[in-house]
This record gives sequence, C-alpha cells and structure tokens, in this order.
Amino acid sequence: MSDSRFSFTPDRFREITTDVLAQARARGASAAETEVSESIGQSVTVRQGEVETIEYTRDKGLAITVYIGQQRGHASTSDLSAQAVSDTVDKALTIARFTAADDCAGLADEDLLARDFPDLDLYRPWGLGVDQSIALAKACEAAAFAVDKRITNSEGASVGTHDAHFIYANSAGFMAGYPSSRHHVSCAVIAGKDDAMQRDDWYTSGRDPDALERAETVGAIAGRRALRRLGARKIDTTQAPVLFEAPLATGLLGHFVSAASGGNLYRKASFLLDALGKRIFAPDVTIAEQPRLPRGLASSAFDEEGVATVTRNVVDAGVLQGYFLGSYSGRKLGLRSTGNAGGNHNLLLEPGAVDFEGLLRQMGRGLLVTELLGMGVNTVTGDYSRGAAGFWVENGAIAFPVQEVTIASNLKDMFLGIAGIGNDVVVRGSRASGSVLIAQMTIAGE
Repeated sequence: MSDSRFSFTPDRFREITTDVLAQARARGASAAETEVSESIGQSVTVRQGEVETIEYTRDKGLAITVYIGQQRGHASTSDLSAQAVSDTVDKALTIARFTAADDCAGLADEDLLARDFPDLDLYRPWGLGVDQSIALAKACEAAAFAVDKRITNSEGASVGTHDAHFIYANSAGFMAGYPSSRHHVSCAVIAGKDDAMQRDDWYTSGRDPDALERAETVGAIAGRRALRRLGARKIDTTQAPVLFEAPLATGLLGHFVSAASGGNLYRKASFLLDALGKRIFAPDVTIAEQPRLPRGLASSAFDEEGVATVTRNVVDAGVLQGYFLGSYSGRKLGLRSTGNAGGNHNLLLEPGAVDFEGLLRQMGRGLLVTELLGMGVNTVTGDYSRGAAGFWVENGAIAFPVQEVTIASNLKDMFLGIAGIGNDVVVRGSRASGSVLIAQMTIAGE
C-alpha cells in the first residue's frame, strides 16, 4: 500500500508494534498484544441545496494489552511519540499488576492464528475532493425533491468517504494488517406538510465507490419512500403475518448475533443458552458467515486477536451450528474461539426463490414493516416489542400506509415462524438479507 494521505507507512507501524512488544516483555509481561492504526475521512452534508457541514477526520491510535501470568492490563493512546508509547506500556503493566488473575485471560491459542492472508480487495479509495462531494450531495437531494412537489423538506443528503490501515501483533509471533475503505451516500426527506408530514430515507455504502448506487438513485428512492407514506393511519389491534422489509430484516440477524455471542452466553444473558445443535429457526433457514468475501464490509482473514476466520454455516436448515466466540468467551464456555473477536463477519441469510412481490402474495393479508422505532428487545428472554410503521396488505397487494402501531412476539417464536425469505437481498453493514415473512405476530393499534 502506498498512500501519501496517510502519515504512517505499514513498515513504520510494524516497527512500532515490534518495539511495543519488546518493551512489554522487557518490563515483566509474560505475553502482550498491540494494535496501531490510522484513519482519514471526509463527510459533506447538504440541506435544502446549501452546504450544512463539511467534516474532516484524521485519527491515529495505539492500544496494548499485557499479561502477567493471567493478570491482564490494557491501555491506549492517540500519541504515537516514543515517550507516549513507552508510558502507555507502563500503564498497561501497572493495571495488570493490580488486577486479579483470570484463568480465561490470555492470547488466542497459537494453533488458531491465521497463517494465510489473501488479498480481499478491501481498499478502494474514492479520492473525492470536497467540491465533488458537495456536487454529489446536491444532486442526491435534488433528485429527491424532483420526485414530486409534495416532497417539502429535507433532513439532508450526505456523501462520506473513510480510509484506514492498521497492524496487529502479539508476542506469539503474529503480525498482520491491511488498509480498508468505506464510502456512503445517503438522503432523508419529508413529504407533506403540517400534521400530515412523513419522513423516509435511503442510503448506499460499500468498499468500492464504483459499486455504490448513483447519488441521484439514492435521492429518488428516498423521495419515493417518503411520498408513499402520505395518508398513513392506524389500524385495529390484531394478530397477523408480518413482513419485514429487507433493510429491517438485517436487524433480525443482529438480534440473533447478540443472543449467540459469547459475552451474553457466558453471562447467561441470552435466550439461546444450550441451543447448540438444536433447531432455533424454521427448517428453510440457513445463515452463512463469509469472512473472506472480496470487498465485504465485514471481511477479514483474521479477527481482532489474529485468529483465522472460517467460512461456515452458523445456522444450517434451521439448526444452530455455532456461536460467535472470541478467545475469552470461548474459554468461559469451555469452547474455542470461532474467529469472532470483535463481532460477526459478513452474515448472509440465504435467500429464497421468491421476490418481494411474491412474498406479498404469499402473505395475503398482514403488515409490511418498513420502519421500526424503539429498542424493546430483551436478549435474555427473547421478548420482542417495537414501534412500527409500514403498509397494510390485502389480497397480496399494498392497500394503505400504516403508522403508530406496535408489533410484538418472542424472537424464539419469530425465528421458528419464518414462513418466507425474499431474494431482494440488501447489505447493511456486516449483514445481508432479503425481506423476511413471519407467520404471525401481535399488532397493537387502536
């Protein structure tokens, strides 16, 4: 990698991490791990055709974790001068000496560390100047207003670009890192006026700027989404099927990841305790983790501890095949790391054969949810209750927009009650899903 915008080269980062580990060992650490990173970013927001914000970011940092036996200490700094780095090593050691021993603490198992580092094509810098960013944001917002005269206001359109690189190293001999990029275009607008206003948005994000949706497309989608919500009304309380639009269905994957993550499991704060090898989803549900997907937003050959990532089916035909574990949580559970220190990698809910319209026809009568409000999800019990807005569906077609309802159930019942998965897959961060049809939920209205 050669990028003059960065202040540090990868070779300099390797020198810093090598020196940090040597200092830690020389001062009494039995093991240590460190990461040094740098990032640069630019974000522009336009509202009502005028520039509202221009933001530049440039960050750097170093973090070190030391072990004295099984006593652990951690410290970090944003100052990479020699003295500041030395002081940070001392702080981590001081913390470790005053920390109780923990038999699960320590570096990742050496036999799990990554040995191969394929190029996953994660660095595609955009190189946008601020004037270009402003022009794109203005075009995005203008496309939203051009949809219809009833688009009356805007929360803004933004264009952002972010580039970073890092090196992670530990005293077991692991050292690796890579550069990455992430870009986005987004727009949020308001349709109607007075008490009849409705808001909606759309965005696109990715590693490669050439793979993003056009700014004008993003704006037009946001405008149409806001417009179609005009005239929303309440409905009577009922029980009916609920169809989660694809961008929201990725949130269901997020709830699953939280419940299947080691931290919640060993604290017994999950409804998926002792669920390994059991059916927790409908039989047609398969969820794949694809950490080495080229240009994936959550791709990496190794996790935050250097453990090699592995492509796997976390859920296969509805059966839970694995958890999301780092070294510490794995040891607490009597298991090994799954390469998920730092979170899940690209999760894909395997799409079904039908498209979005096919799911509407399959549902027949029920609620299409396009917006969720509040955070009424209990990971311990699985209870699920959230404010929602969307559209009422009759005879397999959208009948009218709906607002101010609450949908409720339990995640265990929702997962087992998945009746259909669309092929209208969207990617939202580390998760990808088509729309998801739940056979039945309680819809609280008037």
